[in-house]
Amino acid sequence: MRGKKQKEPAGMNIAEIFAAVAMLEKERGIPQSFMMSKIIQAVTTAYKRDHEGVENVIVETDEEHQALKMYVQRNVVAEEDYVDPVNEMSLEEAKHLSAKYEIGDIVNIPVDNVEFGRIAAGNGKQVIIQGLREAERGMVYDEFNSKQHEILTGVITRIDPRNGNVSLRIGTGTESTEALLMAGEQVPGESLEEGMHIKVYVVDVRRLTRGPQVLISRTHPGLVKRLFELEVPEIYDGTVEVKSIAREAGSRTKMAVWSNDDNVDPIGACVGPKGVRVGSIVEELRGEKIDIVKYNEDPAQFIAAALAPADVVDVWMADEGKACRVMVPDDQLSLAIGKEGQNARLAARLTGYKIDIKPQSYKEPEEDVDEDHVEILDESGAPVEE
Repeated sequence: MRGKKQKEPAGMNIAEIFAAVAMLEKERGIPQSFMMSKIIQAVTTAYKRDHEGVENVIVETDEEHQALKMYVQRNVVAEEDYVDPVNEMSLEEAKHLSAKYEIGDIVNIPVDNVEFGRIAAGNGKQVIIQGLREAERGMVYDEFNSKQHEILTGVITRIDPRNGNVSLRIGTGTESTEALLMAGEQVPGESLEEGMHIKVYVVDVRRLTRGPQVLISRTHPGLVKRLFELEVPEIYDGTVEVKSIAREAGSRTKMAVWSNDDNVDPIGACVGPKGVRVGSIVEELRGEKIDIVKYNEDPAQFIAAALAPADVVDVWMADEGKACRVMVPDDQLSLAIGKEGQNARLAARLTGYKIDIKPQSYKEPEEDVDEDHVEILDESGAPVEE
């Protein structure tokens, strides 16, 4: 009478384990030797967990015949020293196996194939799944690490009502990942909703145990620069160069541009026919104002341009340090300073100079420009807090 067919152990058989390891090397670049060592470590640990007291277990690998064999090692000891039947074997017992064994030798006792198959099936599968996950995380990390300082489009999947942080799904398929747009990296006043597609700037990518962490921003000045690269062919091909950007997200941005071709107007290229290029970027930034000024290697001319839309009568540069004093028409002082000092503040960031703005009627004192403090005065001559 034929007995019942034994049920296959859940998981993978030995041949499938070898096939899966070969696939991981071919498609994911993980060496077979690395994966096999992980699998051997896992099944060894599992066997010891199931057999309390076992100290030494080895697994032999036969890649040619795609076979694995597990052995429990027992030390041959004299009869009077025989106290641990799990890890020791008496000399008399060893002689029954082979006359060659002597005290101090190690005997490899094969683990039952059915039991080993059960252990290998489950644990081998788990290790391979983990290896696959790690490989995918590595690929996702490499994918997004190569996109640092680029713009990506993400889909809002969740908005945390407690802190306002927004979760986005960026990328597609297996090479997609979750990214977190922190509340501090969101444009003030911007209304975001689940399911919305938004453009974000990749600030950094970090490798964590649970997978890559993509740090993104909507307030970073780099977002404006990349948006102009997408809209302005002259910036993308290098004819027009973005020299510097100063931004107060959601309110106003100043951008200095320069043309490497005398026949190309850098400001005109960025604005576009009838303002269509800059208009599309303003729309993407939900109405943020953008001032585009021409960069100049002469700091005085650059500073004068940076204070637009105000006219500048004169610029005095400090003898030392990056500081200057600027004279503007009396009726344009408030325009040069801007609301709550914003225009002057952005111009200072754009140029890298401390700017002391004075009305044309202001009587110049005898002392030198104070390089450590920039004083901005209103129409009445009173200091304006920055």
